[in-house]
Amino acid sequence: MPDAGAYMAQELASQPEMWSRAITQSDDAAKLPAAGQRVAVVGCGTSWFMAQSYAALRETAGLGITDAFAASEAFIDRDYDAIIALTRSGTTTEVLELLEHVGDSTRTIAIIGDTETPIVNMVNDVIAFPYADEKSVVQTRFATTALTFLRHSTGADVSAQISDAEKILDEQLPTELVNAEQFSFLGRGWTTGLAHEAALKMREASQSWTESYSAMEYRHGPIAIAAPGRVSWMFGEAPSGLADSVALTGAHFEDARIDPLADLVRAQRVALQRALNAGLDPDTPRNLTRSVVLDV
Repeated sequence: MPDAGAYMAQELASQPEMWSRAITQSDDAAKLPAAGQRVAVVGCGTSWFMAQSYAALRETAGLGITDAFAASEAFIDRDYDAIIALTRSGTTTEVLELLEHVGDSTRTIAIIGDTETPIVNMVNDVIAFPYADEKSVVQTRFATTALTFLRHSTGADVSAQISDAEKILDEQLPTELVNAEQFSFLGRGWTTGLAHEAALKMREASQSWTESYSAMEYRHGPIAIAAPGRVSWMFGEAPSGLADSVALTGAHFEDARIDPLADLVRAQRVALQRALNAGLDPDTPRNLTRSVVLDV
């Protein structure tokens, strides 16, 4: 039996290498919808949050209308030119049901980790990252590898993302993060999906109390939870005055000046450390499985 969290530790540390490899898949990038096409991106859990980030990046880059949906709540009958399904396992019930419903009416693309799954026969095109698939139930590298590939496809330069992540892998984690009572993760635009993912990761791995919001919405109520011993963690550039607002509450404002995806790796490291400190095994977290397969 491997040590608790051994898989998660290994997989999160490999992310810069996985990202560098993903952006060389130029043949797969050609499978993505062309500029100007209307796109829906669907997924569940972590994949849904990656879909949110990609949708914001694609629209901001001027590549066309891009909507992100949880697979179970998707409005796909809106004349989309293509539907992209994000799923590490390729077995998630809600995603497979959605693709079955779509049939041949719309072009479909699956972005997956496991290529030996039913989804490969249900879509028009497959973009696979089998080398980024994971043994830990708690996802880290598959999701960020897929998002890095998609981010790069919008024309973004991800070199700083990769170099920043390499630098922070061995940094000592601040005690105010490892020992915090509560976290509120914040983002703007494409980093809002990262904030939701960081909150989910901390809950899954360490059973911590976490929340996540758009940074501009944070002062419309949620900041009431901020207090000494708690953390407000911003991904990307903070809105003007937010740091001062958090300081007045006594909470710690975490605002690393690094690429937001590299900062997500920091949050994963904190989640792992908090899990180990609590005697938990994030590779096999309570009540969770690698894929949600429903008995329908």
